[in-house]
Amino acid sequence: MTTEHSFILTLSCADRPGIVHSVSGFLFERGANIIDSAQFGDRYTGEFFMRVHFQQIGGDPGEEKLRGDFGVLADTFGMRWELHDAGVKPRVLIMVSKIGHCLNDLLFRYRTDQLPIEISAIVSNHKDFYQLAASYNVPFHHLPLAAGASDTAKAAQEARIVEILDEQQIDLVVLARYMQILSPALCRRLEGRAINIHHSFLPSFKGAKPYYQAFDRGVKLIGATAHYVTGALDEGPIIEQEVERVDHGMDPDQLSAIGRDVECVTLARAVKWHVEHRVVLNGHKTVVFK
Repeated sequence: MTTEHSFILTLSCADRPGIVHSVSGFLFERGANIIDSAQFGDRYTGEFFMRVHFQQIGGDPGEEKLRGDFGVLADTFGMRWELHDAGVKPRVLIMVSKIGHCLNDLLFRYRTDQLPIEISAIVSNHKDFYQLAASYNVPFHHLPLAAGASDTAKAAQEARIVEILDEQQIDLVVLARYMQILSPALCRRLEGRAINIHHSFLPSFKGAKPYYQAFDRGVKLIGATAHYVTGALDEGPIIEQEVERVDHGMDPDQLSAIGRDVECVTLARAVKWHVEHRVVLNGHKTVVFK
């Protein structure tokens, strides 16, 4: 079944009887066929979450008309909702510093159609990956930021990032091991549409060479966390986590290699689920309809 005239609706609101009935009835009345639907009621918060993928088969009222009509229904339930054209690939900006495994993995998955995205630009504070970007015909923007840069220099660099976001009409920013802290203002601007990846040792083993620190402590698990970016460093709502068992026979370089693999897989899943509109924010947590 094609996605030419299909849409994805996500919503959340206070749980009460009749939500699923009302939404499915709304779609039926407008000639829509539900391809798949998932819902979750959080008994701890009293919130209800729903994702519906549907296709217009009995006439197509158009996205603008659908939005207007559904807005009326949504108001009766106090819904927070989004409607997306399933045939449109989100435009993605990847930000990276000097560690490129996640960037390389995302580019390969993009080229081989494993990720339904359009990578519109790569931004880096270093030049290391401009040739890699060129090999995929993706524009590369080198926006240097010297060690110990002043607040003024950081603000100027971020102003250029914002220009690129606007010029390219970016839907999602992926921090693929970008080793600079975004300002609170930029974090607010990107709320719910910027994903970061890091090792899952936090709050332990902060700073340089975390896998070497972990080796010294004899860890038995290596993991990674992908989460939304917020002003609270590395504390945004978690989208995905993964772990691999390790043992005493592995040296720091082996632990680092395992960590890189886990980071790639974890970030790719998070990006895929986000762009397929499977992730709905639930306060400081997420609901992920897999």
